[in-house]
Amino acid sequence: MKVLAIDTATALASVALTEEDKVIAECSVSNIKTHSKVLMPIISKIFDMASLKPEDIDVIGVSIGPGSFTGVRIGVATAKGMAISLKKPLIGISTLDGLAQNTPFVDSIICPILDAREHQVNNALYRFEKNALKRLTDYRAIDIDELLSELKEYRESIIFSGDGVFLYKDILIETLAEKALLAPVNAIMPRASSIAHLAAKRAKEGTSSSSLSVVPIYLKKSYAERVKENKDGM
Repeated sequence: MKVLAIDTATALASVALTEEDKVIAECSVSNIKTHSKVLMPIISKIFDMASLKPEDIDVIGVSIGPGSFTGVRIGVATAKGMAISLKKPLIGISTLDGLAQNTPFVDSIICPILDAREHQVNNALYRFEKNALKRLTDYRAIDIDELLSELKEYRESIIFSGDGVFLYKDILIETLAEKALLAPVNAIMPRASSIAHLAAKRAKEGTSSSSLSVVPIYLKKSYAERVKENKDGM
């Protein structure tokens, strides 16, 4: 099964082509302001690198957030357009699930944290059980101090990934000491190859859905929406 995967939920735009869990090609560009300009050229480059055509893929996987509101919309819209034009199934995967999949088969609690501003992070907790990723909590936008209080209760080490690591690294280590582990450099930010892995798994399980049913995950309202609500409530 050949999978094209797209992740533009953070400052890193990532595209990958995989076949039976083998990464054929993967490319990432770090600049959220250029996602709309670079995404299609990256996709074209990936197909050239793999000596494949878009028609050759079997499934499209896309990161559906949480993350940058604009970034998620760009990735989902592009994936939907390709799925409809190519008549291929589209599978939406949470950005947090993808980040957790970046560190497979570890014995630690896996804790992806994506900056949600206002001292909050988008987060869920995971662990691997019987070689499969298991989510332990709901997807949530949570205050970083509240999250750290929760994590103190775990005996296991906790591995962190996501752009929130760059913001809260010092407090993670200060609060959790030796229990706090940071994901390797190549796993700390979202990777489309992890989205592809999870999309392929769901496709094999027969849980793919129509393109129209794939929608972004937003765990909190955008800043513009909150400002408008505050003005309307005055």
